[in-house]
Amino acid sequence: MSEKFLSMIKSRRVIRELDDRPIDDEQLVKILESARWAPAGGNQRTNRFVAIQNPEIIQLLRMFSPGMFQNPQAIILVCIDWDVAAANQFAETDQTAFIDVGATMQTMMLAAHSMGLGSGPVTSFSKDAVRIVLNLPANLSPEMMICVGHPAPKSVSQLPMRPNPKKRVTWQSLTDWDRFKD
Repeated sequence: MSEKFLSMIKSRRVIRELDDRPIDDEQLVKILESARWAPAGGNQRTNRFVAIQNPEIIQLLRMFSPGMFQNPQAIILVCIDWDVAAANQFAETDQTAFIDVGATMQTMMLAAHSMGLGSGPVTSFSKDAVRIVLNLPANLSPEMMICVGHPAPKSVSQLPMRPNPKKRVTWQSLTDWDRFKD
């Protein structure tokens, strides 16, 4: 892995303070294109997206989203298409579609970061309200919003992460080899 790529991964943060500069359509398209290349269980592509740039719709969505601290210039709603899941015989207990949402979120956030944009996921929102506002068909369930915009200058969320004085988290502290050890 290149140091440049690892540095990009290490420097990506959830950005909660965004300014009011608009996002270029081309940038939003690149983020959506990156989502197509995110891992998908069985390559079944159960994710569907709604890209929102209309300020009035964004304001409506913020009313039903207590977890949205950002004031984004764009939102990408990640949905699961349950018709695709059913057609591919996903069992009701299969978590693949939900795992795919997370993989897609990470891919899109890395894409945004690589273009100098800030982003942050939101999962605390009223699914019913979002379904109504965006006129979603019954087969699509809204699972995650990704807020996108330009990071505000000197945003607290852009500062380097402070090490936890209690215990530093490293990959080694999160990993066991071969078998779990107490």
